[in-house]
Amino acid sequence: MAIYFQGMDDEETSDLTEAMMKSGEVYDLTSIPGKKIDKHSTGGVGDKTSIILAPLMASAGLVVPMMSGRGLGHTGGTLDKLESISGFRINLTKEEVISNLKKINAAMTGQSEFIAPADKKMYSLRDITGTVESIPLIAASIMSKKLAEGIEGLVLDVKVGTGAFMKDIDDARRLARAMVDIGNLKGVKTVAIITAMDQPLGKTIGNSLEIKECISALRGKWPEDLKKVTLTLGAWMLRIADEISGQKAEDIQKYKERLEVLINNGSAFNRFVEMIDAQYGDPETAFKPSLLPSAKKMKQIIIQKEGYIQRMDAEKIGIASMMLGAGRQRIEDTIDHSAGIILNKKAGDYIKAGEQIAMFYYNDDKRLKEAEEIFLSGIEIGTEKVKTKDLILEVIE
Repeated sequence: MAIYFQGMDDEETSDLTEAMMKSGEVYDLTSIPGKKIDKHSTGGVGDKTSIILAPLMASAGLVVPMMSGRGLGHTGGTLDKLESISGFRINLTKEEVISNLKKINAAMTGQSEFIAPADKKMYSLRDITGTVESIPLIAASIMSKKLAEGIEGLVLDVKVGTGAFMKDIDDARRLARAMVDIGNLKGVKTVAIITAMDQPLGKTIGNSLEIKECISALRGKWPEDLKKVTLTLGAWMLRIADEISGQKAEDIQKYKERLEVLINNGSAFNRFVEMIDAQYGDPETAFKPSLLPSAKKMKQIIIQKEGYIQRMDAEKIGIASMMLGAGRQRIEDTIDHSAGIILNKKAGDYIKAGEQIAMFYYNDDKRLKEAEEIFLSGIEIGTEKVKTKDLILEVIE
């Protein structure tokens, strides 16, 4: 409570992070050749960048020990998406993680009971005392897990907007700065990219639907917004690796071009197939996305107005997807991996009266009407074409 009301200075936040990190195992990856660089997102709607980045960056020669989380409320979770793939295991032992990093440069796992166990206990306390929304405590929670991975560099995607945990740019800056300072104080080269989350990222929201979009992206067919955010984060991961190695850092655009080559020549996709296989999933899924869970029911969502889409409220769309079964309201809820939403239009697009704006995928129509109502309440149509907000808002080094 005292921390919630009074905050903490940089040294206190750093000390708390270290104590939480040392409450469990800390990986030693020094035996693995290559720069160990991770990426972390504070979460959003349709945010599937991690699933593309892990194999992409591994194919670029980085070692990526990516520890991810599950979805709660309107935001989706990387682990839930990966579990759409038949057999895919996210609970890897330390030995399996290290083995996969040596073989294919990538491992995507959840937080084990041995990684920063103090974080889990403290989060439970914060939850029941209403002290979750404290920037020093959020920063220490995230960074204690990331530093336990044994990484040398970290790129943070701090999202801000209606679909993000941080709604205000000043709060996003404070959180980004706190995490960047912790990382650099601990000898991990850390950069934060503040990105907009006012509308969903990409065209899909929901677990198996997002995996399908990731497969398309790794084959070079992806929406411009998803491409821009993913390649920007990846470019900074490469730049950090160069800086750690003592090499002269290139322009960010140069790194993006290098990553596009790995997408276009199939290297990133091939590494994705290897990653699925290494984590006990069915690699055939990458070649046949139809093997992913598929909903039995679909419903077209029609807009009765004509004009330009002024706004697509990411939080409301995320809640609608959760109501269809794609997310959890409580941590103990089970999710339907096949449920979700595909968007046919985004903010800034023109739509005619009677035209389809989205398609709902679901198996249980218990909350279908409610989901449609909340989805439509987040859409605003006007006569003027709006200039959509730039996705990459700031870089904090």
